[in-house]
Amino acid sequence: MSEKNSESALGLPAKNFVLGLPIHCIDDYSGYLLSRLEKGLGTHVVTLNAEMVMQGEKNHVLAEIIRRAELVVPDGAGVVLYLRLKGKSVQRCPGIELAESILWQVPRQNPDNLVFFYGGKPGVAMKAADIWQQKVSELAFACQHGYLSPAEETELLSTLEQLQPKLIFVGLGVPRQELWIAEHKHICPHAVWIGIGGSLDIWAGVKERAPDWFCNNSLEWLYRLYQEPWRWRRMLALPHFAWKTLMEVKF
Repeated sequence: MSEKNSESALGLPAKNFVLGLPIHCIDDYSGYLLSRLEKGLGTHVVTLNAEMVMQGEKNHVLAEIIRRAELVVPDGAGVVLYLRLKGKSVQRCPGIELAESILWQVPRQNPDNLVFFYGGKPGVAMKAADIWQQKVSELAFACQHGYLSPAEETELLSTLEQLQPKLIFVGLGVPRQELWIAEHKHICPHAVWIGIGGSLDIWAGVKERAPDWFCNNSLEWLYRLYQEPWRWRRMLALPHFAWKTLMEVKF
């Protein structure tokens, strides 16, 4: 039985590949995750974009983590364009929107689910948790900032093991958050773990998400560069990705 048929038989979403890294293509990512959450199926969610694909070419540990993740969603416009040029019908699923959709829907499923925010500068995760607590008062939130000493991180891991949150949002940036989740997800084996990059900053009001026009025209990366000009070196991965995409499609 082929890998694709085997996955279908197990109820797993079908995979497409972007320069060797998988993308799971389904219509309702949040619904799929809520179903796994209800069944207690541990899930590592990777929100894949072009920059991460290029990092995966150089960082083989990151690439293997992405391949082993239970769900990889098409976060970036670049990976969506790649798949469309390959004849695949795929809709972009920004990680922040996926996370927000789950947070809104979880109380209807089980309001006892504990949500944990980890990452950001001191005070950011707490502010984000407070704001979300006001929005969905049925949920319980816990949090920790991302600037921890080794001893404090050990304490965090002990806390997670004790609390067993069902939703764990990790905002440490790529690839640190993916590496961290892969190393520690066994501590909460029934949880959904999602790497959310800078979403905590946006939820806390520290930064603004790109206006709708930028998001709707696949230019969110440009707005982020405007907000964080230090990112320009990392953005050099985008033309490299575009070139490799054109070469694959052409030949």
